[in-house]
Amino acid sequence: MLERYLIEHCSPTLASVKTANLFTWSFAPEEMPEQQVRYWNQELQARGISLVVLRVQNQKALMYVCRKQRLQERLDDQEVQNFLGKYGYVQKDADYALQRLKERLAKAEGFPHEIGVFLDYPLEDVVGFIENAGQNYKCSGCWKVYCNECETRKLFAKYKKCREVYRRLWKQGRDIRTLTVAS
Repeated sequence: MLERYLIEHCSPTLASVKTANLFTWSFAPEEMPEQQVRYWNQELQARGISLVVLRVQNQKALMYVCRKQRLQERLDDQEVQNFLGKYGYVQKDADYALQRLKERLAKAEGFPHEIGVFLDYPLEDVVGFIENAGQNYKCSGCWKVYCNECETRKLFAKYKKCREVYRRLWKQGRDIRTLTVAS
């Protein structure tokens, strides 16, 4: 059930604490994944949430759930544009950038680590991860941290608390639409 995945993996985005989250959704064919994605896009779009299927393989979908307006604001940043330009992102439009990311994922030449920019990771940490091949980090949580360790640990704690609260409220019967903060 896609709704459970959204609560488990995307609470910070639903709460408008984070721009986006990424997760792998394992589904059975009878779950009709296209219909579920379309349904949740219709339900959450008015609150600023978009669900994007980045890749599907072997009944698993790599799902990107975002606040597209906030993603666009991130992509408008000149430093981010310069960084993404190195990976063939020639436009700063969010829809274009997501399509380019899908293309990069489809090539299967390793994972496109610039995805960290799309997930609201600090640019310094995305660059640090790429330059250090995932090694020599100061700490790790939602991502590997290369700069601002203290500040980022607080952010990780905030995301964790958000997930715990959303999980508890959802299990108590709160509707995901009610839990999703409008942007």
